[in-house]
Amino acid sequence: MPLTFADLNRQYVILKITGQDKVRAHLKNLGFIENETVSVIQSIQGNLIVEIKGVRIALDKSLANRIVV
Repeated sequence: MPLTFADLNRQYVILKITGQDKVRAHLKNLGFIENETVSVIQSIQGNLIVEIKGVRIALDKSLANRIVV
């Protein structure tokens, strides 16, 4: 399922990153790689604040939909 449907404060494993090469490279640079754990801290109208590798990152809805957990 896309990360936008994830429950708050629950850890998920990233299964796949979808989208164009540029988008996937941007997410990889932020630390979003397959088999990494991620948790959603806050969700506001589909835009997310997530925690990955001990760092909190804000993602807009379009980027969050590219991350499959």
